[in-house]
Amino acid sequence: MEWREVVNHPSLKNLPFKIETNEWGKIMMAPASYAHGVYQGRIYGWFERHAGGGMPSTECPVETSKGVRVADVAWAGTAFLKKHGVRKLSLPESPEVIVEIESPSNSVAELEEKRQLYFEKGAKEFWLCDEDGHVRFFNPSGELDKSELFGQFPGHIEIKVV
Repeated sequence: MEWREVVNHPSLKNLPFKIETNEWGKIMMAPASYAHGVYQGRIYGWFERHAGGGMPSTECPVETSKGVRVADVAWAGTAFLKKHGVRKLSLPESPEVIVEIESPSNSVAELEEKRQLYFEKGAKEFWLCDEDGHVRFFNPSGELDKSELFGQFPGHIEIKVV
């Protein structure tokens, strides 16, 4: 299926999981946990509060060489937004920062492939948040001690009921 067909298909609207396509246009689905959504919200909220000169998004569809991959959170700078706008079904290039939040259904190989696909499409950094809230940062050369673009972002995200 083409991405436009996936997005507009009535039976695929409002599903409780993420939909992506592979390189042959087949739909791939991944269920997400409640904690996954909480981490997603915390990361998005941090970008809203601390990252000027751009805009965060959730469920960001990026056209890759192996189909459309949907990042849990992305941050795009002003130049990227001026070039691509915000009213697209999917992006032909990757925003500067892509964040994936691990789910039990993710394999290490799948996350590594996603990281490479986003870098091929121009991502500057890829962040990986594990199921315990620990965040790892990568650029195209490898793993970083902290984000080069947002060095103040914490290496661990706490979720607790207060």
